[in-house]
Amino acid sequence: MTLTEWARRVCAELELSDQIDKADVDRILDLAKDAAHSVARPAAPLTTYLLGIAVGRGADPDEAAALVSRLALAQADPEQSGG
Repeated sequence: MTLTEWARRVCAELELSDQIDKADVDRILDLAKDAAHSVARPAAPLTTYLLGIAVGRGADPDEAAALVSRLALAQADPEQSGG
């Protein structure tokens, strides 16, 4: 089962009417990666959950993910990121 298939199955079980596609899954995973590597591992699920709340309240998914990704990357320890 792919992650997109899993996401669609979860959406169906939660009775979410929105269709999720690979681009949505990739956006979420990229944001989770940025949060985990730049803030802390536990920031990944928390950050993606908060993105979901924002999108559920009407935020544009691409804009919100980009904003939070920039925020996470700005938190990176310069020594960890090679800078």
